[in-house]
Amino acid sequence: MTAFTSVRRTALGALTIIAGALLAAGSAQAQNYPITSSQRATAQQVSERGIPLSELAPNAPDRYTVKRGDTLWGISGMYLKRPYRWPELWGMNLSAIPNPHLIFPGQTLYLEKDGTHARLRTSPPGQSETVRVSPRTRSDTLMGTALPTLKPHLIEPFLVEPLVVDAEVLERAPRIVATVEERVLMAHGDRAYARGIDTAPLRVAPGEQRYYRVYRNAIPLKDPASGEILGYEAQYLGKAELIRGETTEDVPDGKGGFTKDKVPATVDISGTKEEIRAGDRLLAEPGRGFMSYTPRAPQNPVDARVVSIYGGSSVSFAAQNQVVAINKGARDGMEAGHVLNLLTKGERIKDSTSDSKEMIKLPSESNGMAMVFRTFERVSYVLILDVRTGVRVGDRLVNPE
Repeated sequence: MTAFTSVRRTALGALTIIAGALLAAGSAQAQNYPITSSQRATAQQVSERGIPLSELAPNAPDRYTVKRGDTLWGISGMYLKRPYRWPELWGMNLSAIPNPHLIFPGQTLYLEKDGTHARLRTSPPGQSETVRVSPRTRSDTLMGTALPTLKPHLIEPFLVEPLVVDAEVLERAPRIVATVEERVLMAHGDRAYARGIDTAPLRVAPGEQRYYRVYRNAIPLKDPASGEILGYEAQYLGKAELIRGETTEDVPDGKGGFTKDKVPATVDISGTKEEIRAGDRLLAEPGRGFMSYTPRAPQNPVDARVVSIYGGSSVSFAAQNQVVAINKGARDGMEAGHVLNLLTKGERIKDSTSDSKEMIKLPSESNGMAMVFRTFERVSYVLILDVRTGVRVGDRLVNPE
């Protein structure tokens, strides 16, 4: 690695930290994000210089007013050939780091060029950085309108739907055992009955879990290169609320005495995506913590493979705005916001032009970009941002060039 490359990566890393703080609208820690003195110095140097003009998109506008519905990734693509390099383009005023609302609808962005480099500002060249917005009601605050990285509706369902678990997790999870009126299938508004394992029955008590998500199956996610099982993807079905816990009831045993029968817990089904049936499993509803998807290139080398296409085994190709799972997770350094370059698999074909008709493998070609948005220990889910041809299981994802 050259000294220039090292400085470049350090600079991008520092700017990413700053960008995360700037875009973390609603985060209580945004104003106190830890930035070292060396990172600050590097960020200052790069942000003052900007990026080479050769990195600008051909039709990058000199002036643009941010609109509702815009995303950071969309605006980055408007200005840059490689959108993940947006922190280098954004001429960050480091004194404004405590302000988490740097990019939002109503703000005008100005492209400043100095002959060899360019950067993006919030004020016309020659003027100090300012923040101007369109009139808004008091309830329509900047905190609520900060520009998102991606269109929220594309990834919000996947923040809770895919669940990668160990082989035994679903087997030990509480299960639905029966329904009211002995219905075979359950939907929104139906009441059902569930049981936990003997050592962990479902209880209603202060501090106990009451809200669950309903899952079925545990499809193995196999590494397409090694065949190793990386985890099991559970199928999300809906939600359930625990109304009454498990108990026991004395019933006559027919011999003049009594025996204790187990009485399952009562749950109400809501928010169903698919019909629920007996045998489906309950897992505690995850908390919705703050997530910041600051687009950036991974600092370490990545060579990942597509494990599966989310949506079922019948789906053979993934297109733009679809989700795929890859064989790299948190333990491999994957983080939400990492941008990766999609490569085609490269077909094996027979060389019909040679006398031997030998088999050859065509080289992999760049096929688009994808962003990591949810990670598990050994698996991550990525959103396809743009793609030229359909993405298949086995396709590679590497660091963007």
